[in-house]
Amino acid sequence: MNTNRHTDEELVRFYLATQQSDYFGQLYKRYSNKVYRRCLTITKDPVDAEDFTQDIFMRVLSGLHNFKEKSTFSTWLYTVSTNYCMDRMKMGRRRNEWVELDNEIAKTLVETNDNAGMEERYQLVDLILEKIAPSESMYLRMKYEDNMNIREMAILLQVKDSAVKMRLKRVRDKVKDILIFYQLN
Repeated sequence: MNTNRHTDEELVRFYLATQQSDYFGQLYKRYSNKVYRRCLTITKDPVDAEDFTQDIFMRVLSGLHNFKEKSTFSTWLYTVSTNYCMDRMKMGRRRNEWVELDNEIAKTLVETNDNAGMEERYQLVDLILEKIAPSESMYLRMKYEDNMNIREMAILLQVKDSAVKMRLKRVRDKVKDILIFYQLN
C-alpha cells in the first residue's frame, strides 16, 4: 500500500477507519524529525527531546480521534507537541513571572558590545530565554525561530490575534527591561 501520495488528513481518516498502522506510520515518518526538533528547541536536551517525541506520538496515536480537521494536521500536531513540552518543562521549573538574571548573565550583557560575534549574541539570547518563564519564551520562539505570523500563532494557541500581539509586546518589553537594567549596572 503506497501511502506517500495521501494528504495528512486522508491518512488520519484512513487510520481511524481501518486502524492499519501503515497510515499512522506515514504520519510518523513525515513529522517525527520536526517534532523532535521542536522538542529540542524547548528542552535543549537531546535525551529529553527524544523521550518527549516518543511520548507525543503515543499521545497523538491514542488521541487521533480528537483531530477534527479545523486546522491542518501539522498545525494540530505542532500544538500538541508544544503544549506537551511546555507542560513537562513547567513540572520541572518554578512558575516565576520574574526571574532575576544571575551575575554571569549580567557580566555577559555588560561585556557584549557592537563588535561582539554573532555566536556570543546567540548565547546571550539563549541565556535570557532560559531565565524567563517557558510560556514567555514560547512566544518569542514561535515568532522568531519558527517564523510564525500573528494569525498562525493565534490559531495554534487558540487565542485572539490581539492576545498574541499583547503577549509578544509584554515579553519583548520584559526582555528589553532586563537588558537595560543589566547594562546600566
